[in-house]
Amino acid sequence: GPYTLQAAIAACHARAHTAEATDWPRIAALYDALAQLTPSPVVELNRAVALSMAYGPEVGLELVDLLVQEPSLADYPLLPGVRGDLLEKLGRRDEARAEFLRAAALTQNARTRAVLLRRAEALDARRQR
Repeated sequence: GPYTLQAAIAACHARAHTAEATDWPRIAALYDALAQLTPSPVVELNRAVALSMAYGPEVGLELVDLLVQEPSLADYPLLPGVRGDLLEKLGRRDEARAEFLRAAALTQNARTRAVLLRRAEALDARRQR
């Protein structure tokens, strides 16, 4: 069931000492199964992250771009945060900066907001050089 899949995803993360050492193809496959059992926009966003880590940011962005239209994620700060990260990895700095600023405006967490604003500022600084 869904709890078994969530536990398997957590175990994959726990076994890896770094993000690079994580078995992302396995996690993506587990999210595929979880999305079949308990479809939700948040599961799809997590799936997009796993797909991007396993197969490249363009694969994840394709799914994230579909989720932008999802009303239940309209005020969810992780959506523009993830989108910003993927856009940055693809070299689309201006778009990434706008997404980080949007995520910062949506989050209630001060530390998260500070990280997002720093990421946006770093992209702005690179653009001005």
